[in-house]
Amino acid sequence: MANQFDPYREALVLENVTIWPDEYDEWDPAEKARIEQLLHADPEQATELSYERLPTGFARVITVTPEDLERVS
Repeated sequence: MANQFDPYREALVLENVTIWPDEYDEWDPAEKARIEQLLHADPEQATELSYERLPTGFARVITVTPEDLERVS
């Protein structure tokens, strides 16, 4: 289910994926990495969150939104 934190799937997360919209392409990679770390540290607060099934668990996918950037800045 997209946009819904799932404690069961969260316990089985093996991979973190962050999708950045095109307008953030010019951002410093170090700053993007810092923001990704903050977003994945508190996935329950992410605006756009989904889980992708992997053979042995799940990948947590967060799509970065302006609301997320405002929250972690």
